[in-house]
Amino acid sequence: MSLLSNWKEILDTANLSPDKPMDIVSRWLIITRAAVFSMTLTSGLIGGLLAAAVAPRPNWLHFGIALVGLLLAHAANNMVNDYFDLEQGVDTDEYARAQYAPHPVLSGLISKRGLLGAILIVNLIDALILIFFYFRSGWPVLVFALLGLFISVFYVAPPIKLKHRGLGEPGVFVVWGPLMIGGTYFVTAGELPSPGVWLACVPYALIVTTVLIGKHIDKREADRDKGIRTLPVMLGERISLWLNVALMISYYLVVIALVITGALGVWVMLVLIALPRLARVLKIYQQPRPEEPPPDYPVWPLWYVAAAFYHNKLAGMLFVLGLILNLIFPLSLRLFG
Repeated sequence: MSLLSNWKEILDTANLSPDKPMDIVSRWLIITRAAVFSMTLTSGLIGGLLAAAVAPRPNWLHFGIALVGLLLAHAANNMVNDYFDLEQGVDTDEYARAQYAPHPVLSGLISKRGLLGAILIVNLIDALILIFFYFRSGWPVLVFALLGLFISVFYVAPPIKLKHRGLGEPGVFVVWGPLMIGGTYFVTAGELPSPGVWLACVPYALIVTTVLIGKHIDKREADRDKGIRTLPVMLGERISLWLNVALMISYYLVVIALVITGALGVWVMLVLIALPRLARVLKIYQQPRPEEPPPDYPVWPLWYVAAAFYHNKLAGMLFVLGLILNLIFPLSLRLFG
């Protein structure tokens, strides 16, 4: 029970209280930043459930393997970011990355060489999964996987460094939307997504993007000083805050539009249950960030990202629940044919 409590604390806060023992699972949950894996799991579930709604015989083995591959890819992405940001002098003890949660190397959880070895091992496993899908599903899976790998590696790796050029946020939209959702759909359904499925990739991708924008708003001044031109650095804090508000609201508008046109079943309207949480988050976005963290606040100096993630978890869960209910009790609204 003590171990389970430790793991839950890490998944909830990305941290482990200093008075608690660090077991090997806790260590790797922190190293891989598993606290944010829920977003990848949600994208994968959406892809598989969309496939189950249209495919006569969805391949659940492929679906399960795809989920494992996506989670491993997310772990590799997080470790790659930490490795290259450390190599390039971005991550230091004074930078936000080492303050809101333990940095794998700076905190002593793993050596730089060990981190590089872990990256290689995880990517090797994902490569084996990719080979499996290539022979089972065909060449399109290479497009989904290699585009995702490109964005993942060159998010911070030279010479492209997408994050440094204001392209990290659009990259996250593409990865957690069309690539993850569309790719999982493809290997589960055995066919490429239809136009309606591609559109169904949009809503959740929007609110994953709000999480990254929120994080970059929190780090805007530090990133600006290091020459990292994220969208919030380029747009300024006020515009970036309003952009995130607009994206969160757009999530509901896009869902409603997709339900009205029949691209999604009526049950997905369950996402509207998250509107009270959205209202609380929007209130946070309308107020200045406090000078000091609230009592027992776990991820300071991050602020706006925590609110965006708080919204993301409920809104994404309700989206998945709506897709499940639509498999059990199919209900579609086609007001425009």
